[in-house]
Amino acid sequence: MKRKIICIILTTIFISCITIPCFAAIEVTDDNSLNLESGSAVLIEQTTGQVLYAHNAHEQLRPASVTKIMSILLIMEQIEKGALSYDDRIPCSETASAMGGSQIWLDTKETLSVDEMLKAICVVSANDCVVAMAEYIAGTQEAFVQMMNDKAKELGMNDTTFKNCHGIDEDGHVTSSYDIALMSKELLNKYPEITKYTTIWMDSLRDRKI
Repeated sequence: MKRKIICIILTTIFISCITIPCFAAIEVTDDNSLNLESGSAVLIEQTTGQVLYAHNAHEQLRPASVTKIMSILLIMEQIEKGALSYDDRIPCSETASAMGGSQIWLDTKETLSVDEMLKAICVVSANDCVVAMAEYIAGTQEAFVQMMNDKAKELGMNDTTFKNCHGIDEDGHVTSSYDIALMSKELLNKYPEITKYTTIWMDSLRDRKI
């Protein structure tokens, strides 16, 4: 069975905020006393980053669409800086349209707002939308990936190398459950408004349900 990363944190981009007390006296062990089936796991406190539980937390594994946490973080940073607004219209290139995998079938003749793009990325994990956003922000997907790696270095994500912005498997595209916790903590602490998108139960784009 293919080993998967399960990153357990007090809040993640996939659930609404949950708060529990942090006990400084907790002893952290690197074992599988919880009998998890995952190859790697970590539990951290959202505000302080204190590690409460770890199992192979620094093992480098393929993150798949969890990659998009970093892409979303960079999008939110651009909005905060004023370089991007929720109402900006984002075009779709041939590259974005042809991404495949999880997508909303963007067409090169259409544009969507940043608000709609974020909705599609968070709810559908849309590869076409995240590539369109990457190209709009950085000019090319490659330049955006460099931004991702620079941000990872800034956050101390020492187990991580990004090769793309969407998470489709690629040699050398790796991270760890600990690093996923770090970028998730950064996203939720700095941009709690992201839960507007990550807690959507059902919605629509272009009059279609997502």
